[in-house]
Amino acid sequence: MRNYFVHHSRLTEALSRHCVILGVSVAISVLVASVITLLLLGAKKRTAAALRALGAVYAIPSLALFSLLIPVLGLGLQTAVFVLVLYNQFLLVRNFLAGLSAVDDAVVEAAVGIGMSPAQVLAKIKVPLAFPAIMAGIRLAVISTIGIGTIAAIINAGGIGALLFDGLRTMNMAKIIWGAILAAGLAIFANTALEAAERAVCKKLHCGEAA
Repeated sequence: MRNYFVHHSRLTEALSRHCVILGVSVAISVLVASVITLLLLGAKKRTAAALRALGAVYAIPSLALFSLLIPVLGLGLQTAVFVLVLYNQFLLVRNFLAGLSAVDDAVVEAAVGIGMSPAQVLAKIKVPLAFPAIMAGIRLAVISTIGIGTIAAIINAGGIGALLFDGLRTMNMAKIIWGAILAAGLAIFANTALEAAERAVCKKLHCGEAA
């Protein structure tokens, strides 16, 4: 354990690499999920089919999905990000749709009645009211990405998982313990930061208040 305080660069390198995987994966995931959500709004049958398909993908064990895609995408960061984005779609799209669908129809009708366009209704009414559900989905995706991202070390994506797997392979308890600490700490920090951001944005947007 003491050696890892001295050679802290090993820890910071693993953590920074994991943060890169996390940031890139979540950013792309949110963008893709937003597009999918917009395409599915108001289409109940299509929405149900899409959620079933995304749920089926989410149910595939991550190790199996990584293995299936190696012949197609190869080893490294791009495969890890692709898989993580796939997994996140179920969590994000489900929450995005749930939040937007829960907006009171009377509020939407009132907004349309005062001359708002569909885009304005979405941006100024639906999204602010659905923001807590949207952020809940993003928090779930972040935590999921941190966890599944550790497994991406088996395809040479690096990150905290590399520390953990190396520790397991060599039976080095220091690496295992530090890997677990970093993964748990990153998850706690990310969740706390997102909750704080949600409170700040909700205060500004007056989330939950009928506009």
